[in-house]
Amino acid sequence: MAQLSLKPLFDEYGESHQNAVNVAVHWTAVPLIYFSVLGLLASIPSPWQGVFGGKIWVILVLVAVCVFYARRSFPLAIGMVAFSALCLWIAMWLEANAVWPLWAICVAVFVVAWIAQFVGHGVEGKKPSFLKDLQFLLIGPAWLMAKLFRKAGIPY
Repeated sequence: MAQLSLKPLFDEYGESHQNAVNVAVHWTAVPLIYFSVLGLLASIPSPWQGVFGGKIWVILVLVAVCVFYARRSFPLAIGMVAFSALCLWIAMWLEANAVWPLWAICVAVFVVAWIAQFVGHGVEGKKPSFLKDLQFLLIGPAWLMAKLFRKAGIPY
């Protein structure tokens, strides 16, 4: 499988993420959106309760997402798998312990995080990248993960 370059995607994504306020908003909102989507997918009932604890929909989506990342950077894919596992662990903990249903928590987080995103882009003065190309919904989390990797000196 040929490796696809992340550099052009990161460069294009970075063009609309120059303002410090917008970048700061993204450090919070992007992981929260990612978490909320996984939580919503984990909330969908499955007819196959014995398969992955009934969480088949989130697992199927994560497999596709991991293939997307692995085709671009195996180290980043590993980082995103670890982050995804953390998100799923938090979602399962909330499902078992929270007063509100997981789906309701995730809808609230999703809405608030997207409002923050649009406020950040308003400050930036540029539209969100995903309005041009939907794959940027997956580039945002990888862009943040790549920044963490660079800080830690991990090649990706």
